[in-house]
Amino acid sequence: MSRLIKILFLCFLFTACNDYQKALKSEETKVKYDLAEKYYNNGEFRRAKNLFEQLVPKYRGRPQAERVVYFYAKALVETKDYILAAYQFESFVKAYPKSQKLEEAYFLIGYCYYEESPVFSLEQSQTHEGLNKIQEFINRYPDSERMAEANNMVQELRIKIEKKQFEIAKQYKTIRDYKSAIKAVDNFIGDNPGTPFREEALFVQLESAGILALNSVYNKKKKRLESAKAFISAFKVKYPESKFNNKVDNLLTELDAEITTFVSN
Repeated sequence: MSRLIKILFLCFLFTACNDYQKALKSEETKVKYDLAEKYYNNGEFRRAKNLFEQLVPKYRGRPQAERVVYFYAKALVETKDYILAAYQFESFVKAYPKSQKLEEAYFLIGYCYYEESPVFSLEQSQTHEGLNKIQEFINRYPDSERMAEANNMVQELRIKIEKKQFEIAKQYKTIRDYKSAIKAVDNFIGDNPGTPFREEALFVQLESAGILALNSVYNKKKKRLESAKAFISAFKVKYPESKFNNKVDNLLTELDAEITTFVSN
């Protein structure tokens, strides 16, 4: 019995594959369309995508074109071809501004850019574009059922951009350009006042100010020591239970000792 089932399965597989290959080569648009939609409904998105791709130019200007383009774009999303999917949905919203699928199309444009957003360490133009596209969806459809998902994507992309900016600011400290690190953190906090990286950023800033002060030339040391202590005081008020407090206290001890030595000289 099991052998018979295997034989029947192989026959089915061969027939299905044969039907697909025939449809790809066929000039009969209805045959191609019916099989493309069947594949899509069965979750065979790669086959559906290839067939719909052939159908798009054949249906251009015809009443069925809207449906064909929509299914082609959706199949591209399902096969993770996000760049081409975004392009197809952008073409869709321009060509069919009264479509019932318009809200979904605008959402999926943003979703495609969201999926294409790279890790924070890489260039973030796709991330910025994703934010713009999702924000456009939010502005157009403020009462959408997809709003929660859209807001989550916006939050995730914003954090990624903030992480990138913060790592740049930290890099100045790593290369011992402490003055630039202090300024970079100021700019970072100014641009992202609610960032989850605020505490660590301010620690990087005060640590940079402290190291700069401790290693300053004589005529600049007093002012920089006082400035570093001011950074520490503000930090302790803002974050009295900070995970960085041990390091902050050690730096403060060094600064106080340096001030004592400086005054006695």
